[in-house]
Amino acid sequence: MVKLSVIVPFYNVQQFAPDTLRSLRANSRDDFEFLLVDDSSTDGTPGILDRAVREVPGAIVLRHEQNSGLATARNTGIDAARGEYLTFLDGDDWLAPGYLSELLASAERLGCDFVRTDHVQTQARARTLHRVPVAPRGVVLSPRAAILPAHRSTSVDYAYAWAGIYHRRLADRGLLHFTDGLRTAEDRPWIWKLHREAESFAAVGLLGVFYRRGIASSLTQIGDVRQLDFLRAFDQVVAETAEDRDAADLLPKAVRTYCAIIAHHLGSIERFEPPVARQLKSKSAAALRRMPQDVLDDALDSMDLERATRLRRLRRRPAAAADRRALTAAGVGV
Repeated sequence: MVKLSVIVPFYNVQQFAPDTLRSLRANSRDDFEFLLVDDSSTDGTPGILDRAVREVPGAIVLRHEQNSGLATARNTGIDAARGEYLTFLDGDDWLAPGYLSELLASAERLGCDFVRTDHVQTQARARTLHRVPVAPRGVVLSPRAAILPAHRSTSVDYAYAWAGIYHRRLADRGLLHFTDGLRTAEDRPWIWKLHREAESFAAVGLLGVFYRRGIASSLTQIGDVRQLDFLRAFDQVVAETAEDRDAADLLPKAVRTYCAIIAHHLGSIERFEPPVARQLKSKSAAALRRMPQDVLDDALDSMDLERATRLRRLRRRPAAAADRRALTAAGVGV
C-alpha cells in the first residue's frame, strides 16, 4: 500500500533537478512514491529523470507531449497518485532528509483533511524562514474560519501547495485539482477552494521545504504574457467566493487581495515587456470594473494611500470596446 504520493513537476530545470532528486532519495521509504512529471522539457531534464527511475526508490516518470504549465502538470500527478496522502514539490526546490516522514507523522497524528507547514526561502546564500499565518499550531481548526480577517495575512495568502500534506479524501472530492492551464497564481483558486470546502486543517512548525527564489528562468522573474494569468486566477477566486453561502463575509477578503496583487504588479511594471505592460494596465482596469463595486470601494478605502490612488486612477481608465462588451454581458455598468 502506498502511504504518500509526492508530485513533482519539472520543466527545463536541468541545473537544479539533481539536487531535487537527491533530496527525494534522502526521503524515500518503501511506502512512498515519487511522481516526476516532465512537462515537455527541452533541455537535459528528461535524461536526468530517466536516471532517477534507477536511482530514486519509488520514482515514476510521467510525460507531457506538450508544455501545459504547472497547474496541469500537478493534475497529471494527482490523477496518477495512489497514496493515502499527497504532497507536492517543485522541480527546482528540495527537501531536508527525513522531512516527509515527519510531515506524514504530523498528518496521521492530527487526523485532519490537510496540514500546512512553514518553509525556508533561499536566494543565493540567503535563507529566510516563512511561517504559515495560522495560530495555534498543532491544533485542528476550521479551514473556513481561517480565511478572515480581510485586512490581515491569513492562510489563503500562504498559497504554496508544496507547504503541506493532503488526505486522499480531498482528491476524491475534487478539491485538490488545479485550474488547468494556469501558468502563474495557480495556487490561489486552489487554496481558496480548500479553505471554503474542506472540513478540517492544522498548521505545524515543521521545517524541511527549501524554496528557491530569484532564478532567472523562473516564471516569477519573467515579465511575459504568462504572468497575466494571475488575473484569470483571481477572477476565479472572486467568482467562486461570490457564490459561497458566506459571500457577504468572504468577498471583502477576496477583492482586497486581488487589488493588492494588481497594485503589486503595477508597482513593478518596468519588468514587463512593453506590450505586456499595456495589457496589464488594460486588463487590470477591466478586472476592477468587474468586481462588486461596493466591495471594491470598501477595499480601496482600507488600503494605503499610494496603492489606493494607483488603483482608483486605473479604475477610471476608459474601457476598450472589448471590455465594454464583456462588462455589459456580465451585467456590470461601466
